[in-house]
Amino acid sequence: MNTVVIGSGFGGIAAAIRLKAKGHNVTLVEKHKDLGGRARVFKRNGFTFDGGPTVITAPHLIYELFKLFNKNPKDYINLKPLDTWYRFIFEDGSKFDYSGNEKNMKDQIKEISPDDIKGYEKLVNFTKKIFDKGFTELSEVPFDKPSFMIKQIPALINLKSYKSVYALVSSYIKNEKLRRLLSMHPLLVGGNPFTTTSIYGLILYLEKKWGIHYSIGGTGQIVNGLEKLMIEEKIRIIKDREVTNIISKDNKIVGVKLENNEELIADNVICNADPPAFYSKLINSKNTNSIFNWKMKRMEYSMGLFVYYFGTKKTYSNIEHHTIKFGDKYKEHLDNIFKYKKLNRDISYYLHRPTATDKSMAPEGHDCFYVLVPVPNNQSGIDWSIEGDRIKNLVIDKMEEALLPNLRENIIEDFYLTPDYFEKELNTKHGSGFSIQPKFSQSAFFRFHNKSEIFKGLYFVGAGTHPGAGVPGVLSSAKVLDKIL
Repeated sequence: MNTVVIGSGFGGIAAAIRLKAKGHNVTLVEKHKDLGGRARVFKRNGFTFDGGPTVITAPHLIYELFKLFNKNPKDYINLKPLDTWYRFIFEDGSKFDYSGNEKNMKDQIKEISPDDIKGYEKLVNFTKKIFDKGFTELSEVPFDKPSFMIKQIPALINLKSYKSVYALVSSYIKNEKLRRLLSMHPLLVGGNPFTTTSIYGLILYLEKKWGIHYSIGGTGQIVNGLEKLMIEEKIRIIKDREVTNIISKDNKIVGVKLENNEELIADNVICNADPPAFYSKLINSKNTNSIFNWKMKRMEYSMGLFVYYFGTKKTYSNIEHHTIKFGDKYKEHLDNIFKYKKLNRDISYYLHRPTATDKSMAPEGHDCFYVLVPVPNNQSGIDWSIEGDRIKNLVIDKMEEALLPNLRENIIEDFYLTPDYFEKELNTKHGSGFSIQPKFSQSAFFRFHNKSEIFKGLYFVGAGTHPGAGVPGVLSSAKVLDKIL
């Protein structure tokens, strides 16, 4: 069985490894000179910047890939659990250290809103129920048949999937600060907490079950470890070659054509590229149908990302590994991003400081950071060649004011990525950071299917298909293939 995998994000790498373990002859094709997709790495003057995911949860999903070949994961990667998962900072300067230490969590909740202790306990218990159904039972099974989706409706109603994550949290929690920090998880997978189905509340419990980890050497070291495994197991890896066309016969995909005109003939093609972008660019519309075309047109896409990477000549030892800074007008800010597609100055952002845990990410005596700011995707029409520098300076001003004094004068290395990078380099529709939004109407059966609705022999893994974005999601999408291939 010859299988070609397009794209080397975590979903594509996991699919290649899993199918090799099942006896397939696997070829992995990547358009860039390096593997990783959103998890690519940028090295600049002694600084190592992880391109994308930095929050590693459900580490067993990574370990499993090595164990398929009876390899010890610790010979390839080193995942370290973090004590403080996120430090939340509010506009009034108050903070909350979010962790797996339930005593510390409840002590902090009590300081803010004693009446919400019981509500917090009830919320955690309810998210466990969501986790048991949404992750444990359903994250590794295909949703390609409407009958299977219909069977899940009673359970989904019982789990209040018709509510948003924010609405679910608010039904248990009264204090607005606590509501924000306990409902922010959809933002980690490209969703608006005010519109994302409450099923994604399972992330809250998923973190509690397995903790949050950091890969020593950066997330890129996980990619390196998996690449080493693939080489050892004779998976063919083609880098610096983009797939330019799909070869089909009688509505069956039989191979792919690369930009150098090389053709790879295959029994199956696994696509780790963004499904809507892939279908738009590589699939002729005459091969689709009216239902699928309607599905494509109605899709709503995740926000875009402005990611500013910077290295400093001094250390900011008071900054945690992960910091989330809320703006004042939280809902209004998210409405501007998702609904109105416009920028505003009252931003929220996520600050990653890997050197809090791993000094190797920067030269001695220096610090390494990236700050991620949700912004509208490219449906906004924003000209990032103009707005990029403006947002950069705004972000620096905000960080200087709240977290990093005298930051501007201490930056010695920096660059940024905008939705243009995601659209042009990562081939995402409209430059979205996480493919389509995780709304109920775009989840499970309503997402792009793992088994193509249009072509035989074509399959999808990654953020745009079931179960969704985030490292556990894309790794689980590869496990779905075990059920259908």
